[in-house]
Amino acid sequence: MLMTTPITKTSQKEELVVLTITIEATGFLRHMVRDIVGTLVEVGCGARSSQSFAELLESWDRTKAGPTAPPHVLFLVEVRY
Repeated sequence: MLMTTPITKTSQKEELVVLTITIEATGFLRHMVRDIVGTLVEVGCGARSSQSFAELLESWDRTKAGPTAPPHVLFLVEVRY
């Protein structure tokens, strides 16, 4: 599946055992955030380089992404219109 929605902003910060990742976009596809987070976990664990993550975002090719993060580890904080 190709990702066809541009991401407008991302950021992260680590607090104790909680990692906060903020993703802002003009729209989201099904499992898009879960796929991004799952891939970032691979980067953080050393299973994937940050360069490969950048290449993934540039290619918009979901098949190159890591595993989908489970839904119970993610929280929706805010929706803006």
